[in-house]
Amino acid sequence: MIAPQGRALSAGHQHKRVFMLPLSTTFSAFAPRRLLAACAMALALAGCASQPPASIKGLPQRVEIGSVPFYRGNANQSAPMALAAILSQQGVRITPGLLEQPLGLPQGIDKLQGSMQNVARQYGMVVYPLEPKLNALLTQVAAGNPVLLRFEQGAAFWGEPRYALLVGYDSYKQRVLLRAGNNRRLLMDFDDFASAWNKQGSWAVLVQPPSQLPAQVDRQRWLKAANDLAQAGQEQAARQAVSALGQ
Repeated sequence: MIAPQGRALSAGHQHKRVFMLPLSTTFSAFAPRRLLAACAMALALAGCASQPPASIKGLPQRVEIGSVPFYRGNANQSAPMALAAILSQQGVRITPGLLEQPLGLPQGIDKLQGSMQNVARQYGMVVYPLEPKLNALLTQVAAGNPVLLRFEQGAAFWGEPRYALLVGYDSYKQRVLLRAGNNRRLLMDFDDFASAWNKQGSWAVLVQPPSQLPAQVDRQRWLKAANDLAQAGQEQAARQAVSALGQ
């Protein structure tokens, strides 16, 4: 039996005195250490949450290309709207309605990825494919180049392909900014966007005038894109694209 604090045990143990510290005293001795450890862990986790991924370090923290036009609509996976917006950004006078026939819609909806690139080349644009990595996309946006891409929009059971333009990001909040469907400013977390983009094949391209090189241009990929432009009958634009590499 534990004796009350400061009193001896019963007969038979009169020469021994046992003193027990109250539980509150024992806890209070260690509480500051535990509290400090918990605070340190919380601060560490908060710091990790606010840090951008290592792959995009060196880029501006926040970018938005506000000059990119927006055409609202979900029809035909928003392909005419997205293509019209990026062509307009490059100085082409166009509307989504004028692109439906060249894109072969509505019958050619399953071939949109190829037909969008072909139509862009018909307007003398270089279609430059990007690596299937988020930092590759953000590097171009940071340089002022909107990215044409396809992702899956909607819930898991009723998602559908959507063509859109990546026009901004915020590395502190870890989210991207899209012109997509009926949303002029669709914000998505990095992870959610990467997953939705991956579900549709991680396809992303730049649609560039032949004299405007992408950021960190890959020479071989650019020359291949210039050759594709020549094959589409745009030989002069293709020559301009090749010459741009020598500047």
